[in-house]
Amino acid sequence: QVQLVESGGGLVQAGGSLRVSCVASRSIFSINAMGWYRQAPGKQRELVASITTGGSTNYADSVKGRFTISRDNAKNTVYLQMTSLKPEDTAVYYCKAQTRNYEYWGQGTQVTVSA
Repeated sequence: QVQLVESGGGLVQAGGSLRVSCVASRSIFSINAMGWYRQAPGKQRELVASITTGGSTNYADSVKGRFTISRDNAKNTVYLQMTSLKPEDTAVYYCKAQTRNYEYWGQGTQVTVSA
């Protein structure tokens, strides 16, 4: 099993930056992929960004060029650096770990971008 704890959310003005972190309870070195998802009120949860063990990344079109996902295997941590934030980025951001057979989710961290 893997427990995931997100942190770093908060309130920021449009155009600002924020970094959210996801700490795993065990090594993420062997986890196939780590990802950040978000869910805004009344909307479905959507993929924001993901990163594989080999470092390959994937981004939603809406965040390309603004968000960067990275992982620090030594710290069992995945980061999402968010810049040029927009009000439409407001959501609860969730971390996900994908192993061969299971997926694990964190509890989420709220990101609110004011206009």
